[in-house]
Amino acid sequence: MPPKTRPSRSSPSAVAPTLAAALIVRDEARCIVRCLESVRPWVDRMVVVDTGSRDETPALARSRGAQVHHLPWPDDFSAARNHALALADADWSLVIDADEWIESGGEALRGWCTGAPRLGVLCIHSSYDPPEGTPAGGALPQGRSWIPRLLPRGVRYAGRVHEQPVSSLPLERIALQLGHDGYREAQAAGKRGRNEPLLRRDLQDHPGDPYLLFQLGKDADVRGADDAALDYYSRALANTPGDAGWRHALVVRALPCLGRCGQLDAALDLAERELPVWQDSPDFFFVLGNLLLDRALADPAQAVEHWLPLAATAWERCLAIGERPDLEGSVQGRGSHLARHNLEVLRNQLAQLAA
Repeated sequence: MPPKTRPSRSSPSAVAPTLAAALIVRDEARCIVRCLESVRPWVDRMVVVDTGSRDETPALARSRGAQVHHLPWPDDFSAARNHALALADADWSLVIDADEWIESGGEALRGWCTGAPRLGVLCIHSSYDPPEGTPAGGALPQGRSWIPRLLPRGVRYAGRVHEQPVSSLPLERIALQLGHDGYREAQAAGKRGRNEPLLRRDLQDHPGDPYLLFQLGKDADVRGADDAALDYYSRALANTPGDAGWRHALVVRALPCLGRCGQLDAALDLAERELPVWQDSPDFFFVLGNLLLDRALADPAQAVEHWLPLAATAWERCLAIGERPDLEGSVQGRGSHLARHNLEVLRNQLAQLAA
């Protein structure tokens, strides 16, 4: 008898891992279709947990092939996220919000998910409304954040708001870029005041937690409550480790906040202490240049000979470094056109003074 046929050792021996998109939503009819259409080509299923929409969000999600579930809002983002992850029941889950969408890199997801369990850190580009007086038609200001959003089975979140996955698995960046427009005024207005009570409750449970203090500072910053923001930033700076992923964002937010609160000398002192750490951050030198310009306005006797040349040097340093999208909290343009614009304005003013 001929020997029985045996399977080749080169034959696939494992089923490809499953990949789901997991969303929690409420009243997102404006953008849910954009989000799901950007995700659908790259995942096996899309799981949407609706927490009380009064608009067409659930129907629109179903029309794009998503599984829609309902959950009364638990006043806890982690609880809602974890419910969505449990329903997704996938080897890997891409956690994405309705006001986000895949800009690029979706084709990298499948290959990345064939590797060992780890947390996939991706870049989110958040757009903001331009400052008053900005000419129409220009690019919107953008901030960039690196956040773990591609999670292997079993990883869950903690924290009522600004929740974070809890895991000892290593972090690894993935070439996936998300767009996000939820910080623009038209969208943010309806959510203002939502996060602060949740953050305060978390801070009661974890007194002195620097990340929570930083997030409370950002929340106050966005509301224009500069004194409150500065208090939170200062307390966060005192306790944030040097290697914390958010320290760069904290420093480049705290510096201008000090300036707005009339503490220019304290801002420049902080900048001097932080200078050795951020030699390769265009964001740091950009806000430093702005502070030096403010110092020139406050000290006109030394402005032309001292403060303005220092401001120019700071913005020139931004251009020498170039863009650093890998830095948490970086703002697009601080290593290019925003710094160049500031330099041009300053040089024109100095030329007029010299004429």
